[in-house]
Amino acid sequence: MTAAKPIVGFIGLGSQGAPMAQALIDAGHDTVLWARRPEALEPFADTARVASNPAELAELADVVGICVLNDDDVVEVALRPNGLLAGITPGTTVLIHSTVHPTTCRQLGDRFSERRAHVLDAPVSGGGEAARARRLLVMVGGDHEIYTAVAPVLSAFGDPVVHVGALGSGQLAKLLNNLLFTATLGLAHETAELAAELGVDATALMSILQHASGRSFAVQMYAGLLGGLRPPSARVRTIAGLLGKDVAIARDLAENANAGDHLLTVAHRMLAAMGHDLCV
Repeated sequence: MTAAKPIVGFIGLGSQGAPMAQALIDAGHDTVLWARRPEALEPFADTARVASNPAELAELADVVGICVLNDDDVVEVALRPNGLLAGITPGTTVLIHSTVHPTTCRQLGDRFSERRAHVLDAPVSGGGEAARARRLLVMVGGDHEIYTAVAPVLSAFGDPVVHVGALGSGQLAKLLNNLLFTATLGLAHETAELAAELGVDATALMSILQHASGRSFAVQMYAGLLGGLRPPSARVRTIAGLLGKDVAIARDLAENANAGDHLLTVAHRMLAAMGHDLCV
């Protein structure tokens, strides 16, 4: 790195990425941004530099964060003709904050290592609210020495920041969390269905469960979704699409494993109830 506080580039200024970028600025980092949509850059007009493309951003930055939607978006930002790889310099570290397949991170790691640059996967959990509060959970995979070097950057928006293991391990942790969360939503759904069969008002039961030993964040969220399940509302379908992306990756990873079948079954049923079909 070239300065006491590294120059940080950031791509992906959505509801979660924008407050992450703001946290970097507030922490005193010289910050360089790029976005597909010019309007996403408007809130940062007076506080950050703007690159004309990802290659220019990579040339300017010591550390680069990517917080876009999915695997295709990450690969496109990294490998397009004027993408990050085209402008990367030796010693730069790329942080993949998106939740994507671990193999995507490993393949990009190989490509960037050819330019003597580094890749860490660093998916985050908590959403925009946690990003604004500087308390995102950050799960990091990759070389521990590189992780140690960039940990102060991650701490600008992360608390806690946890190094999990080799490259791809952060993604595995995030995907397992989201699989468990979706399956727990599914258990809440099955409980509500059983309640209805037994003549217990499901809404009342969910209110009770939020204060009883069965309480969990998933039960709390399910209670908020309950009224929008029959038929699934647009909001429910949007949430299902995001969870479905991660469950599909978890299903792929579990294909040759000797565990996880029940988790996947319950998660699939929940996604179907939310209007999302993983078979499509």
